Amino acid sequence: EVQLVESGGGLAQPGGSLRLSCAASGFSFSIAAMNWFRQAPGKGLEWVSQITADGGITNYADFVKGRFTVSRDNGKNALYLQMNNLKPEDTAVYYCYHGARRGQGTQVTVSS
Repeated sequence: EVQLVESGGGLAQPGGSLRLSCAASGFSFSIAAMNWFRQAPGKGLEWVSQITADGGITNYADFVKGRFTVSRDNGKNALYLQMNNLKPEDTAVYYCYHGARRGQGTQVTVSS
């Protein structure tokens, strides 16, 4: 059974940083591309970032480019999202995705 468990969210001030983690199990993580999505209150799901199975290629939505960094540790079956220079508009629930599967999400709130 595919399981994805996000963590690391919380409250951050504008300009601050958070590091999200996603613990994966139930599938061959090391050969799976992974994605981060987010959903802000009252808005639709937004794609944030993608990383290839070996971590060699990463892609980002324009609104996070230069501020967020996706990475992974295949030895730990873990996916990460380092978020720097956070903005209030980054407030959302963040999800890691494997195909169409996702975890419960982790809430990120950016506010002074």
